[in-house]
Amino acid sequence: MHKNSYVFLFAASVTVVCSLLLASAATLLKDRQQENIKLDMQKNILASAGFISDEKEYTRNDILSMYDENISSMVIDMSGEKVADKTVDQLDKKKDTDLLPLYFSQENGEIKSYILPVSGKGLWSTIYGYLALEPDVNTVKGITFYQHGETPGLGGEIVTDWFRSNFVGKKIYSPDGELVSITVVKGKVEGSVPEGEQYHYVDGISGSTLTGNGLTNFLKSDLTSYEPFFNKVRSNTEME
Repeated sequence: MHKNSYVFLFAASVTVVCSLLLASAATLLKDRQQENIKLDMQKNILASAGFISDEKEYTRNDILSMYDENISSMVIDMSGEKVADKTVDQLDKKKDTDLLPLYFSQENGEIKSYILPVSGKGLWSTIYGYLALEPDVNTVKGITFYQHGETPGLGGEIVTDWFRSNFVGKKIYSPDGELVSITVVKGKVEGSVPEGEQYHYVDGISGSTLTGNGLTNFLKSDLTSYEPFFNKVRSNTEME
């Protein structure tokens, strides 16, 4: 009887100690984890705008330095107007549902790209990424995906360079000015889409039609949210 009590007491003590250690570790590492998440986001923003590539390794300081030198940000409302008293770091996704984060790169005071976060349901998970547009807010400069739970070797191929490079140079507006976004086709664009209409289609991933469909849907949804801002940029460009 005494032996059994000792075993139970020992097991309970070990459980409590381990729980305390895990809780302490989680608390102590929380700030570091948040820093790593932010760093990964900054890396993907830079990648979408063409500042870094998959072929080279970058240190933490490399990313922080390039981001500070090249990327700026602002918050806009649903009418495309800048919100002066809010920064992207202050946005609360649950509360600020009528506000949008927007990133951009500049060179000598001239806008070189606009970068917006994109996210939505794939097949198994929510996919998160960034889409960069040229200053005309029509031509895709690049796209990245930094978080997802799609099937490795199938839907998970969205992170590969061969898939993402399909987006570069594609248009989100039709020739008559309609926002059409980007459509991921089943199979290859060549042969399935008329040659004169290929400007907003990209090759799909074999065996991942549902992931492609999800990507198509949330890109259109997110781009539509930013359309009032795009219209202001396009209007100003036409007047120049």
